[in-house]
Amino acid sequence: MKSEPSCPRCGRPVQPPGLWTSAWQCDVHGSVAPLQGVRAPGKSSLDALLPQARVPIWVPWPLPTGWVVTGFAEVGDERSGVVGAAVALSGPNPLGGIGEIVIVAEDPGVGLGARMSGLEGPDPGDGFDSSAADAKVRFDGHEIALWNLDVGRDRAVYAGEALAHWLWFVFASPDTALLMCEINALRDLRDIKDGGVAFEPPFGALSPFLTRGLAPQD
Repeated sequence: MKSEPSCPRCGRPVQPPGLWTSAWQCDVHGSVAPLQGVRAPGKSSLDALLPQARVPIWVPWPLPTGWVVTGFAEVGDERSGVVGAAVALSGPNPLGGIGEIVIVAEDPGVGLGARMSGLEGPDPGDGFDSSAADAKVRFDGHEIALWNLDVGRDRAVYAGEALAHWLWFVFASPDTALLMCEINALRDLRDIKDGGVAFEPPFGALSPFLTRGLAPQD
């Protein structure tokens, strides 16, 4: 499922570092970390992603009933490591049908979460957290505050900050965001790499929401 590196903010092709710059270059957004494409769900994809991850690889834990992991995407290169990561999940929509979630962790300025959210980005925007939090999840005994962003009718988005990185929950369709009442805690899949308790999430078919959202542009 790997593709040529592209801009995480817009999907356009990027030029690799050269004699005059050490950064990847997008014609529209300038210096960016490269989006490396979508990885199919499975243990081999997770094994390839985890050693390079400089950001959390988040999953809700416990997973909502019937939900499975359905793909990964990463931003970064061999020099930087993974500075932005998306985990896709699919399962029953609380109001019927199939729902999808993409959970993004990224360094400020990367822009992957904003792109999946349909925002210009690269970050949630000034003042998004100026009111009381709309939801909270827990990790390692600490609460993570999340705010509901107004992004239109085709998806719902919650954003916040965790471990000095942006955290995004992007739901399709918007009704799926009712699961925020059920998602109480997160697990960082890097715990597998770091010698934590043996754990492997259940996997399903590749997420169409993730692949559409990150499809390369000409």
